[in-house]
Amino acid sequence: MSRITVQFLGTGDAFGSGGRFQPCIHIELLNESYMLDFGASSLIAMKRWNIDPSHINAILLTHLHGDHFGGIPFFLIQEQLISKRSNPLLIAGPPGVEERINLAMEVFFPGSSKMQWTFPVNFVEISGHAQIGKLKVTPFSVIHASGSPSYAFRIECDGKVLGYSGDSEWTEVLIDAAKETDLFICEAYFFSKKVKYHLDYRTLWEHRSDLKCKRLLLTHMSEDCLARLDEIEMEHAEDGQIITLE
Repeated sequence: MSRITVQFLGTGDAFGSGGRFQPCIHIELLNESYMLDFGASSLIAMKRWNIDPSHINAILLTHLHGDHFGGIPFFLIQEQLISKRSNPLLIAGPPGVEERINLAMEVFFPGSSKMQWTFPVNFVEISGHAQIGKLKVTPFSVIHASGSPSYAFRIECDGKVLGYSGDSEWTEVLIDAAKETDLFICEAYFFSKKVKYHLDYRTLWEHRSDLKCKRLLLTHMSEDCLARLDEIEMEHAEDGQIITLE
């Protein structure tokens, strides 16, 4: 059984609360590297934590909000012009992922979506079980408006299971996404304030016993939640933090 390394390059929200980078998680296993979400600040975070962009095999997106995919145009331009990448890149996400990324490319770098890439860029729309490289990915539709389906993910590889809520208000499907995972990463946007499309710490605490995961780690916290970390009785992720599953 192989060792899987999970590094939190960005654990923040859309607004950089607490000075944290936007959502971006690096998964490394069996000589392959994957990114789970890729917010607008992700390329900066990769360089902060010395992750070589050219070694990334695939980027996996939970949903199509800028703080979860907005760094991809910068990543692609970097790989084309700076890294001179030749190895293929796979980008997988909800239906519409290729169109949304091309639109973002045109906003940030007009004409770039028509660029002749020096490396193959392949898109996969996830609507059911998917094999992304060595990762078996199961999506769960959650409650978060993003112009296309928003997902929680259950990711399996070589006997280890990782779960990730993405962004969502409480929904029973999170129980299935978290069940028997070695690590479940879950947003806790506010401490107790109830808002549409997001999960607060108090609600998560009320359902903690339903989440049959071995380890739970909070992420995507706002200033409201970060200001009350001393009241939180769950583990929370920090930018740069590394967890090894073995």
